[in-house]
Amino acid sequence: MTQLLKTAALTVDFIDEARRIEAHGALSLMVQPILKKINERLAEEKPALVRSDAIIPSTWLPPIPSGPFRRLIMNEARIAIGREVPQTVSIEVTRRCGCSCEHCTLQEAEDELSSDAIRNVIDQALDMGACIITFTEGDPLLRPDIIELVKYVDKEKAVVNLFTPGLEMTPEIADALREAGLYNLIIGIYSADPRIHDQIRGVVGAYERAVNAIRMGLKAGLLVTMSTHVNSERVNTLPELYELARELGVHELSVWEAIPRSEDERLTRIDREKIIRFYRKMNASQDGPRVFASTYFEGEMLGCMAGRRWLHVGVDGGIRGCPYLSRVYGNVLDTPLPEIWRAMRRSGDFSGFKSECPAQDIT
Repeated sequence: MTQLLKTAALTVDFIDEARRIEAHGALSLMVQPILKKINERLAEEKPALVRSDAIIPSTWLPPIPSGPFRRLIMNEARIAIGREVPQTVSIEVTRRCGCSCEHCTLQEAEDELSSDAIRNVIDQALDMGACIITFTEGDPLLRPDIIELVKYVDKEKAVVNLFTPGLEMTPEIADALREAGLYNLIIGIYSADPRIHDQIRGVVGAYERAVNAIRMGLKAGLLVTMSTHVNSERVNTLPELYELARELGVHELSVWEAIPRSEDERLTRIDREKIIRFYRKMNASQDGPRVFASTYFEGEMLGCMAGRRWLHVGVDGGIRGCPYLSRVYGNVLDTPLPEIWRAMRRSGDFSGFKSECPAQDIT
């Protein structure tokens, strides 16, 4: 048995042999709902990775046990009494990118947050309770100080993810990211067909460079996620993407719902059922990588996390509920992050349980 958390009112233990989390004390009822969901996933699905000192249920969650996971549990107790906490804070760190994706809007201006501004955002996010920090958009590897920014995050408080299209990866960068304490390297691949991926990225050879980046990350000893976005046209390609993920040996295939640009691309109820069936089937098998699906995680399990458990920092400092929603609630360059978070919560835009991504609504 491993003790995850012990306070005067709450004790949380991880029963190693049974892979089960138990809570005791006056506040235990507040965390039972989330522990029930985690225990169900641990019992029914394979984890992303089992290490000698920890289990990683998903690359999108902190290891059990760890300081960030303790914070996650305490945050859930706060959320249970109506004190919402941005568990995940994603930060766009640059507009620079070697890709020319049709759906990208970040390269339309020049401004981006300074190193000091990003450090200030990290400090405020950690003070608010964040336990997952994700660096993203356009390609963080083109930001000269990215290794220092990864290193800056207190790893006892939060795990650090980094999303990249993989064009700029080298073995030296992969090693430096590991040494800086990066938790999860996320590399986007849109199709198992190199021609289609290259077409979406707008760069010949983008597929080969992304695949090589995955291999470099794995060789460096990083946790690696292969991420993809699917619309109604691409849902049926998930088995092909999974076979590629299996062949490469990544720890998790992460499936996100793409923002539709037309009604034809919008996910239907049948599409979502296909994604969830795929998610359950792959995770019930002990062979191959784990699958994460936002359709399940932010649908049936927790509901849309935007503005509830997720806060997104735009490249210019504008704060949104998540990367996929356009409304800005303030800017960290002139307003403290907690104040903007309170404004988001007061807006009423994120009230109630939403089982479908609101960004899918193009009407």
